[in-house]
Amino acid sequence: RLEMRNFGVKVCVIEPGYFKTMITNVENLEKSIYSAWEKLPQEIKMSYGESYLKQFAGLLKVLQKSCGSNLSLVTNCMEHALTSLHPRTRYSAGWDAKLLYLPLSYLPSALSDFL
Repeated sequence: RLEMRNFGVKVCVIEPGYFKTMITNVENLEKSIYSAWEKLPQEIKMSYGESYLKQFAGLLKVLQKSCGSNLSLVTNCMEHALTSLHPRTRYSAGWDAKLLYLPLSYLPSALSDFL
């Protein structure tokens, strides 16, 4: 963002939360994860263990329940960034981006890593 300023380009960062899209579709993610798992060398599979894989796949299903479905929150941020006379530097779209990711970005790295 700062590097582009020297060329007269203003960059706005849009940081969406977790929304229901084809990228966050659990079935697609599980297929990708299990496909990548099958390609791993046996020693890496043993290091992580089968339980790690199953736990991670289960976490995806839990996260899917908290996905937002109103994508207009993201597109409204995009529209404002493109059409505003003085756009903001950062836009956070979605409740999780505003309540979780934004405050976490102000914490010391060690604390945010822990959380």
